[in-house]
Amino acid sequence: MTTETKDEAARFERLNANLAKVEELSKRLTTALTHRKQADPALHGPSQELYLKAAAAYVAEMMQNPSKIIEQQVSYWGKTLKHYVEAQQALSKGEMKAPADPGPRDRRFANPMWDTHPFFNYLKQQYQMNAEAVTTAVSGLERLEDTDRRRIEYFSKQLVDMLAPTNFLGTNPDALEKAVATDGESLVRGLENLVRDIEANNGDVLVTLADKEAFHVGQNIATTPGAVVFRNHMLELIQYAPTTDKVHQTPLLIFPPWINKFYILDMKPANSLIKWIVDQGFTLFVVSWVNPDASYRDVGMDDYIRDGYLAAMDQVRAITGEKQINAVGYCIAGTTLSLTLGYLKKIGDKRVKSATLFTTLTDFSDPGEVGVFLKDDFVDGIERQCAVDGVLDKFFMGRTFSFLRSNDLIYQPAIKSYMMGEAPPAFDLLFWNGDGTNLPAKMAVEYLRGLCQQDRFAQGGFPVLGEMVRLEDVTLPLCAIACETDHIAHWKGSFNGVRQMGSKDKTFIVSESGHIAGIVNPPSKGKYGHYVNDGPMTTPQEWITGATFHPGSWWPRWGEWLAARSGKMIAARQPGDSGHEVLAPAPGTYVTAVPKL
Repeated sequence: MTTETKDEAARFERLNANLAKVEELSKRLTTALTHRKQADPALHGPSQELYLKAAAAYVAEMMQNPSKIIEQQVSYWGKTLKHYVEAQQALSKGEMKAPADPGPRDRRFANPMWDTHPFFNYLKQQYQMNAEAVTTAVSGLERLEDTDRRRIEYFSKQLVDMLAPTNFLGTNPDALEKAVATDGESLVRGLENLVRDIEANNGDVLVTLADKEAFHVGQNIATTPGAVVFRNHMLELIQYAPTTDKVHQTPLLIFPPWINKFYILDMKPANSLIKWIVDQGFTLFVVSWVNPDASYRDVGMDDYIRDGYLAAMDQVRAITGEKQINAVGYCIAGTTLSLTLGYLKKIGDKRVKSATLFTTLTDFSDPGEVGVFLKDDFVDGIERQCAVDGVLDKFFMGRTFSFLRSNDLIYQPAIKSYMMGEAPPAFDLLFWNGDGTNLPAKMAVEYLRGLCQQDRFAQGGFPVLGEMVRLEDVTLPLCAIACETDHIAHWKGSFNGVRQMGSKDKTFIVSESGHIAGIVNPPSKGKYGHYVNDGPMTTPQEWITGATFHPGSWWPRWGEWLAARSGKMIAARQPGDSGHEVLAPAPGTYVTAVPKL
């Protein structure tokens, strides 16, 4: 037997062994799928009514403007047939060569075979033509309300993205090449990854985005020195140790969103906003919210404000001996900080000197991309599911936000993990993204109904601890940072809310990039710039047209703004030096606790 024959036999043996492993893993997969928890059907997609509206609008368009529909169809048919003929002509010459490819460049089709191999190139071009046809047909529907149009465009795009040939093993050259090169080993690893994810998510598929063993909170992320100095059923309050001899007199208190965990602001030291703030000479306190279980089902917005915001403010003032503090709210925590500020105005309480809002929506008349999930078909389902579970489970929230960037956060990671058999990357941001939290049932429904759907903060007033609070009740000095490509809190919506607030001292900044990268943007990276405009806040378009672009991070600009409102320099404060007991070292215990559901 020749060496080549032996190698072929060995490869054949490995292939058979791997196929046997696939069969074994398939049994595990079947078992894992049986553990899937039943969820309200409304959480898996929009109602049939939306599709009926789209169909009715299309039929109406056919009846009222048949020439337009015919033109669209003939254009699609012509392109498809022309490409088919060109592909046949290329093959008839006996060459393994694809016809000319005038289609748009798409990073999903980076493998050279998508351009050179007749089969894969044919699939790619036909897919792109089909995608263009769907997009054109949907965008041309004129007999739809704007809200329905945006939803139909969004969900149509989701279907188009899902059906890309890259998402299927038999039509993905990268996956097929790797399967052949590894004698099927990549498929075994991929199936192992799939089974692992389904088992970890109780029968549901949620791709693991980052290596869960690469990061440990408090060890190699969230390591800025500090201590928990207060704890109640809603939060742990962390006071960070100073790194300067002198600090500003007025302390700073940050409220991060409780949809995720606070350490997004304290990842690695090089990109930690928390460390940077401490290094600028501020006494910094940060809230770490509890990750609620079903026992929190009746906790509402008032509880977050009373036992969260007001309680934390009381503790910071007691620890520092200061009558006033500066406060920061990020995302939903910025929305709730704004509600809290309006309430304090109503009762004549001046404990907050200035406020900063990171990527915050307070006017939900136009919620942006996330608005496709804020209609009754989804929210009714969320309310029913919350009534069963006592919480809005982190699984549903994580999946929803992932679909706002489905190619980046669902399909591409799934291809690499399940088809290519690759291990998840050691990426701290994606690790944090997968470390989600639940929302209490009552709070989730109050937020979705009263703020997102009814827009009561901007229109009519939202109830806070017995007071009706409106945007104009927020009157203290404000600095708001929005992000240019934010999929969750779009900058124009943030602008519209701040514009209506009663503050005479307003600073608005638009950072390049998105919801996270636009905020966690350290000056040392020199990566994303920002826009400022000292003129009046009229409309978003007028503001951005007249804005000045500045390279680099907005952090130093905000640091100067904050310093001007933080009083004189005094001796640095240490956690525990006020007589308040140190309960635990930072990052505390709530950030790693796992709720029982």
